[in-house]
Amino acid sequence: MTTLTLTKHHGLGNDFLVAFHPGVEDLAALARRLCDRRRGIGADGLLIAESADGYAAKMTLYNADGSRAEMSGNGIRCFAQALASKRGDLSDQLILTDAGDRLVVLDDTDDAATISARVEMGDVSTLDEPTDWSTLGCHPDRPVAHLSLGNPHSVVGVDEVAVVDLAQLGGQVPHVNLEIVEPGPESNGITMRVHERGAGITEACGTGACAAAYAARSWGLVARGANDVVVHMDGGIATVSFADEAPDRAVLTGPATYIGTIEVSIEADMGAA
Repeated sequence: MTTLTLTKHHGLGNDFLVAFHPGVEDLAALARRLCDRRRGIGADGLLIAESADGYAAKMTLYNADGSRAEMSGNGIRCFAQALASKRGDLSDQLILTDAGDRLVVLDDTDDAATISARVEMGDVSTLDEPTDWSTLGCHPDRPVAHLSLGNPHSVVGVDEVAVVDLAQLGGQVPHVNLEIVEPGPESNGITMRVHERGAGITEACGTGACAAAYAARSWGLVARGANDVVVHMDGGIATVSFADEAPDRAVLTGPATYIGTIEVSIEADMGAA
């Protein structure tokens, strides 16, 4: 039996546990155990921090179901907050992820437990229609975009996000992150709900916000030429920015909040790395 120290953070209600060099071989099993909301600590995902030459750290993400994800926009802000606390500074961080390099710029806020983080999320690219997409039965007049930010997203424009049975729809395509989007309330704003691959419905999704903002710009749901898109999610608001000289490249800005530090006992049967 060994003791593992974790910190817990959330980005707009999308919550994560962070472990530095956990020394556990079966990280998928560890994620399932720790992220279980009834039998564990509870979280949408587990973030593993390891050293990497030339980087502030390497981030590996396991979803609550133990599956591995390439990237999380909310997760990387939480990861950066944990790393900043460990380093004792708010210096810029170049983080290595399964989706590639991500630069994170941190700032203080009026809340001592919360930082603001700006993440260079990379290029948004198009994907083929995912397997079983036709089972959703989307009306052909509805705007749909299949996009990647290192992980797969399908964005659907709807009249009113609140009335959609998102759990039922997301369950039909569990291998993709599903975002539903309506325009407003601002001229440069959208309202989004998300069903995440490996976690189900979450209060916010950073990569999903980027995909939704990109789709909304292409569909004309936000004001023409709006470079900053305000994305309203169940857990709060994030901003996704695009530059005229790089219209496919997204920058995500939002908060990360420290919740607490937890020590857990890990059974030997999980193995030592």
